[in-house]
Amino acid sequence: MIFKVAIASPLYQLFDYLPPLDVECDNVQLGARLVVPFGRGDHKKIAVLVEITDHSDFALHKLKRVERIIDQHSLLSAHDLTLLHWVSRYYHYPIGEVISMAFPAALRQGKAATLTAETSPHPTELSNAALLSNPAQQTAIDAVCASLGQFAVFLLEGVTGSGKTEVYLQIIHEVLKRGQQVLVLVPEISLTPQLEARFKHRFAVNIAVSHSKLTDNQRQKAWLHTQQGISPILLGTRSALFTPFNNLGLIILDEEHDASFKQQEGVRFSARDTAIVRSKLLNIPILLGSATPSLESLHNVDKKRYQWLHLPERAGYSIKPVLQLLDIRNKKMREGLSEILLVEIRKTLEKNEQVLLFLNRRGFAPTLICHGCGWVARCQHCEANLVIHADEALLRCHHCGTEHRLMNTCPACKTGELTPLGLGTERVEKVLTKVFANKITLRLDRDSTKRKGSLEDYLEQINQGEVDIILGTQMLAKGHHFPNVTLVAILDVDSGLFSIDFHTAEKLAQLIIQVSGRAGRAEKPGRVIMQTRQPDHPLLTTLIEHGYQRFAQSALAERKAAQLPPFSYHALLSVQARDMELALVFLQAVIDLAQQTPNSAVQLLGPVPAPMAKRAGFYRYQLLFQSGQRRDLQSLLTTIIPNVAKLKIAAKVRWSLDVDPVDLY
Repeated sequence: MIFKVAIASPLYQLFDYLPPLDVECDNVQLGARLVVPFGRGDHKKIAVLVEITDHSDFALHKLKRVERIIDQHSLLSAHDLTLLHWVSRYYHYPIGEVISMAFPAALRQGKAATLTAETSPHPTELSNAALLSNPAQQTAIDAVCASLGQFAVFLLEGVTGSGKTEVYLQIIHEVLKRGQQVLVLVPEISLTPQLEARFKHRFAVNIAVSHSKLTDNQRQKAWLHTQQGISPILLGTRSALFTPFNNLGLIILDEEHDASFKQQEGVRFSARDTAIVRSKLLNIPILLGSATPSLESLHNVDKKRYQWLHLPERAGYSIKPVLQLLDIRNKKMREGLSEILLVEIRKTLEKNEQVLLFLNRRGFAPTLICHGCGWVARCQHCEANLVIHADEALLRCHHCGTEHRLMNTCPACKTGELTPLGLGTERVEKVLTKVFANKITLRLDRDSTKRKGSLEDYLEQINQGEVDIILGTQMLAKGHHFPNVTLVAILDVDSGLFSIDFHTAEKLAQLIIQVSGRAGRAEKPGRVIMQTRQPDHPLLTTLIEHGYQRFAQSALAERKAAQLPPFSYHALLSVQARDMELALVFLQAVIDLAQQTPNSAVQLLGPVPAPMAKRAGFYRYQLLFQSGQRRDLQSLLTTIIPNVAKLKIAAKVRWSLDVDPVDLY
């Protein structure tokens, strides 16, 4: 008998081993972990048994023997292994690395898959009372519940504040009544505590939570609780998708449009698309929720691949906020705040209501420039400016992390006045605390929430009414419920209007709607003010006059005319090298491999420099594969990628493949 095992290595293959001596192969289960000798010397690796066969392409006397079987019972089911094989094939990533990714760190290291003895709650009541559903919510609940036990993809499009979470909770109640488990995926860690509290209030069951801020022990415990069926609900971020379940009955993906669901390093999988494949394998429904669905999902609704469920109104007594553009051309500005906006903030605060200001740029200012000679503080390792962090008196690169002390004199001309250019959250915070000295301003960004538990503390302060003005970056944009926020201001909406990446318009429209959704979520009406120097820009006017649906229709029409995804299929091959010439030679070798493969249906575009051509000391280039048929693109990649990995020059560069990229950076 031959054991075919997966080992975490960059090789696109399984490895053949002889079984350990004195072990009945009939008792060994696929998905069990093994200890195997690997490479030269006494080196050992943890492997996962994927197949038992009676054939090997190698002579038997050359095969090494498995040293030890760690697990008597498989940790991964046949469905789990099938899903991981699909991920490896579709995203063209080594199978051993993909299977390794499915385990928490301690299990990857070969530690025992055991739980400490503990009592799990056995509720007499499954859940607390549900809220009364409105007709649109009830229609959505009924549609999904009618599909339990069979594969179906539902897109729940509900305006911000329409009660999507309540729909999730009522459907989950039905799944739990059937004795099954539920996987709920969210895009951001910051949303997990808020959602976890709501789930715990509703369901008297063991709820497992999994995200990257937990310790290895906490993640292993959540993994085993879910795998053994102790936890009926798993709430997690992208990586939680691969957790094995005892009896999974439903997958929910909240904010399905969010780019955080696409992994940007290692195996670049889409959690949304992979979750749909998992649902199909298990023959269970999947529910995708969003106020601003991705263009891909709306296209799939048009093609009747997804069933569309709509929540057009806000739940309860709250109404949609009023959106307005504020033209700031030739207007007097105070550190990015127009006088008109300052007046509106003051009026809102006088009514004891909260204000939320959104600026998606942390730090004090994005550029330090010399007023005398024009010198700009640039990162020596990246094609990027150093960002001023005034509180720490630092210049910091947000791409590679390089830091310098903030200087007082220009290093070029030694005389000129150094001036901060542009806006960051730190800079706006300083002017707000001056203008509204008797009010509490809270800044929420990656710099201010480094300390463990700080974000939860800040959110609690906001909801307790201890904060008057909330200033923040993208972490404020989605999911949060701030009942007393009635004015939302987007300070720099123009920064997203002009980009070389065709995905940017969609992301900006989603961001505007999501941020706007934080206003007027209770009985008090909300307003959204967007400061702009482009008041006639079609993206902005379409959103304000007709809403996200109309924007999405026109954006899809543009994509169709240009034959861009979802009307074609992309894969982006990126390379980084210390030597620019080396990167180009590597990509030319890839092009040569592709051209040797008879497949005229796939276009190769490039090589071209990446939008940031140098980062952390590496020169970066890209090659884009484009095809009108997914099958043709996959066929070409399946043929060439294992051969790309074998190129001699591949060992001298860093390269990666991103199938269905969500951005071109």
